[in-house]
Amino acid sequence: MLKDKSIGLVLSGGGVRGMAHIGLIKALREHQIEANVVAGTSIGALVGALYANDNSVEDMLKFFKETPLFQYSFFAINKPGFIDTERYFSIFKDFFPDDSFKSLKRPLFVVATDLLKGNEKVFYDGELIKPLLASAALPPVFSPVTIDDVLYADGGIMNNFPKEYVDNLTDFIIGSNVSITAPLQKKDLRNSFQLTARVTSLMIHASNHEKLRQCDLFIEPKELDTIGVLDKKGIENAFKIGYDQGSRALEKMMSQTS
Repeated sequence: MLKDKSIGLVLSGGGVRGMAHIGLIKALREHQIEANVVAGTSIGALVGALYANDNSVEDMLKFFKETPLFQYSFFAINKPGFIDTERYFSIFKDFFPDDSFKSLKRPLFVVATDLLKGNEKVFYDGELIKPLLASAALPPVFSPVTIDDVLYADGGIMNNFPKEYVDNLTDFIIGSNVSITAPLQKKDLRNSFQLTARVTSLMIHASNHEKLRQCDLFIEPKELDTIGVLDKKGIENAFKIGYDQGSRALEKMMSQTS
């Protein structure tokens, strides 16, 4: 059904939960399905870049397992944020030695937020690593990234599911949303931090929801809600959840078209 179609893959932000994107990619490859164009925000941009670079699933997981989230030497000095995002440049260079969108095997659209103008910015050519770092620079944990004298931060602030960048380039769109909003109890909203996190999550979900439903095939695994956004211990679990959901979605689609 899909071999004659141009396929777009859209990957949301969502921290460690984004390992479910890699699980979906494994399921797609097992069904001999490859995307022609990729768009991603935050963790979705990082996974999307590794996928567009033709990295194996094993290498993708290794990248996230071995990249330190919190490291004393990475603490920000004279920058907004706790962690200096640009200290990750050398780690990314090992995986993307050419540091260019042009070196990737398929087109990639990376969304970041211009903090000065308050606009969303999409990167798709030129240098690769700084836009990737910017797209994943979640405030206030990670410092903004400077590109051409502009401060950029997490793309999810403005657009957590950048489907529109593949709409006119593909015939069939596959989406993966890992920004989950499960029901809470009153006890889960006891302080300002929990309230802020909840409101932000609801705002992001509202903007994602309609675009996700417009995809030809999508996953949105509710089980990811038990995994913390910055909990590296959840990497394998999130990967398995994405793989299981992706496999089921693909098998259902195949059975309906056979």
